[in-house]
Amino acid sequence: MKTLRGLQDAVKQIEQMFADHEDLGLLIEMSEEEPDDETIAEIEEELNRFTEEFEQLRIQTLLTGEYDKCNAIVTLHSGAGGTEANDWTNMLYRMYSRWAEKKGFTVEVLDFLEGDVAGIKGVTFEVQGENAYGYLRAEKGVHRLVRISPFNAAGKRQTSFASCDVIPDIETDIEVEIDEDDLRIDTYRSSGAGGQHINKTSSAIRITHLPTGIVVQCQNERSQHQNKDKAMQMLKAKLYLLKQQEQAEKVSDIRGEVRDINFGSQIRSYVMQPYTLVKDHRTNTEISNVSSVMDGNIDPFINAFLSAN
Repeated sequence: MKTLRGLQDAVKQIEQMFADHEDLGLLIEMSEEEPDDETIAEIEEELNRFTEEFEQLRIQTLLTGEYDKCNAIVTLHSGAGGTEANDWTNMLYRMYSRWAEKKGFTVEVLDFLEGDVAGIKGVTFEVQGENAYGYLRAEKGVHRLVRISPFNAAGKRQTSFASCDVIPDIETDIEVEIDEDDLRIDTYRSSGAGGQHINKTSSAIRITHLPTGIVVQCQNERSQHQNKDKAMQMLKAKLYLLKQQEQAEKVSDIRGEVRDINFGSQIRSYVMQPYTLVKDHRTNTEISNVSSVMDGNIDPFINAFLSAN
């Protein structure tokens, strides 16, 4: 049924594009007969909207991967930069939340660790929506911030880093053999906003897969059992994807390239001082309006990455 609804929505979108194209043609014919500034302005506005919607439809045709239609589980970790890096991680979390909101997607926090002074040390959240993983896999990597830090009394420019890892939320039961001896399961008290059980019971779960070093965490569910089930689902998804790769060099496409969260490893730079520019180093896509990007306008970067791959 989910696939059928997706196909029906796609047909409706294409039919609407045809109708919009016809309306735009009529507007142009009207302007040729009786040209005026108001009609020309309306044509420009409609043309820009049509072009943007067409580009989004074109990008959707590229999302043909096995898991592209799945929900996405995103993990952000602060890197080099201390409190400034924690604040940067919080900014990225807000950016992806705003992007998801604009897409009509929903965001559910699975794990959250506050910074000692400000910001977030780490957060794992699920983005639920059509093609969420297909889009967000373009965001996997290290993100670099350059700005005058509000936490630096000297007002000096500072560079901070945060990593973004993205995996699909594979809903079906995955057949993956996991040896219990290969797992280290830790419980800890949940942190952050939540119900009365928060910070009172050790319901949060952290599972480490010792052979691969993969770590998954969950604390948002109401019980330790539910958190363990969700964490195991995340672990199975990561191990399943790794298992599907026959060549070692392809492993980085699933896990995210194993790099230090530090200088020289970023996929994108966000510069706020001395000039404003966001640049993706993989596609050379640039946007000078940093505020717009931090408010969730990341589709140009995602579209460029998907088009190039």
